[in-house]
Amino acid sequence: MAWYNNIFNPKPTKKSRVYQRHYQGASTGRLFGDFLTSSKSADSEIKDSLRTLRDRARSLARNDTYIARYLKLMVSNVVGKHGVRISSKARNDNGSLDLIANNQIEAAWKKWGKMGTCTANGRMSFLDCQKLFVEALARDGEVLVRHIKTSSNDFGYQLQFLEADLLDENLNENLKNGNKIIMGVEVDSYRKPVAYHLFKHHPGGNTYDIANKHIRIPASEIMHCYMPDRAEQTRGVTHIAAAMAQTKMLGGYMEAEVIAARLGASKSGFFSSPDGDSYVGDGIENSFNPVMNVEPGTFQQLPDGVTFTPYDPTHPTSAFESFTTTVLRSIASGLNISYHSLSNDLTSVNYSSIRQGALEDRSHFQIWQEFIVQHFIDVVFKEWLEMSITTKAINLPMGKFDKFSEAVNYIPRSFPWIDPLKEMQANVVGLQNGITTYSDIVSSYGKDVEETFEQHQKEQELAKQYGITTAFQPFGNKAPVPAEIDGDMQDE
Repeated sequence: MAWYNNIFNPKPTKKSRVYQRHYQGASTGRLFGDFLTSSKSADSEIKDSLRTLRDRARSLARNDTYIARYLKLMVSNVVGKHGVRISSKARNDNGSLDLIANNQIEAAWKKWGKMGTCTANGRMSFLDCQKLFVEALARDGEVLVRHIKTSSNDFGYQLQFLEADLLDENLNENLKNGNKIIMGVEVDSYRKPVAYHLFKHHPGGNTYDIANKHIRIPASEIMHCYMPDRAEQTRGVTHIAAAMAQTKMLGGYMEAEVIAARLGASKSGFFSSPDGDSYVGDGIENSFNPVMNVEPGTFQQLPDGVTFTPYDPTHPTSAFESFTTTVLRSIASGLNISYHSLSNDLTSVNYSSIRQGALEDRSHFQIWQEFIVQHFIDVVFKEWLEMSITTKAINLPMGKFDKFSEAVNYIPRSFPWIDPLKEMQANVVGLQNGITTYSDIVSSYGKDVEETFEQHQKEQELAKQYGITTAFQPFGNKAPVPAEIDGDMQDE
């Protein structure tokens, strides 16, 4: 019967150990009790915080030195002093460049971009528009620009910048036609914008309109630009959000330290006496307490029984610099910009560290440059070109609109290197070995190869006109300067 007991009445075995497989980041318990999470949609999270975040970002932009510098850095590095320029490269049927059409488009675009023409209010140039676009995008998180078809200029087209506050985030409803309005944006079943419902007046303006009704504007007339963080995000959030809390706290801490240091420098104190009435002082302040006015280098004799207790706060503390530096590094990380650029602090950098920081900053700025090209400038250019051809401001056939609209290069600002000599030498080596081209090198300096060649040709012709022989030959070997010998010297 042993075999029967072994099969049907087995001996109890030692219980095997069970191993749990999970992410530690999803653990619960005492150490993770304050790790609050949410499963809300992107729009649900944004809706109740959008206006507060935007208002606080604007407040920091007005009053905080670091946020003000961040915004100026974004404008100066993304846009630069010339902004994004265009270079038309349309070609003829035989493959040659259509120079007449290209020059006409570039000249008309430059003329339209002057102040008083490109915007409906007549107050900005197109360079100003680019700067405003980048600053509003970084500060508010989204930009609204309206296409205006007008007869007030030869091109029939202008831009109108609108405050993001006009787009009512509290307007949310399901429409009978199947569309939805999400925070003022009307979308179809695929969440594609169909129209924008804007306030008639700014909700925080001086126009007292109790109703302040909404205006429905088709999506074809509005550029709503923002950088989404999630797939189904309808509105944009300020790029200062991640660093906002620490920036506010750092500002408050520095203010407190400055006040404490000022009090410490004043060397104030308190008078005390047994009866509390023996000291008269030089006057009475608002709290009816006697005070003494002290001049530097003077000593005064106190009445009998009166003692002086100095108040000497030791501020700022020795840890002030290291603490603020640590917090500011965290803020710089939240803004995705290097610490030395944000803080203007170059005391501890060397060539390698500042070069690495500059490269990371440039990569960040170039992402922004590409964004404004695709979402703003390219859209504006195509709208402008269509209206300019329609109004005959540009004498080109509408049937070839696609040819001219797609054959344009956008040239953003360039970034000079820390060591330009090494950069030049690397470009020469790359060009000699066929790794790079003239276009690659010239575009890195924010220029166009065609206009570079044209400029060289003009300078050579100008030198010949004035009888000047240059000591170099572009795109070739150096040419020696011919020696000029006087007749008397030659006879000798």
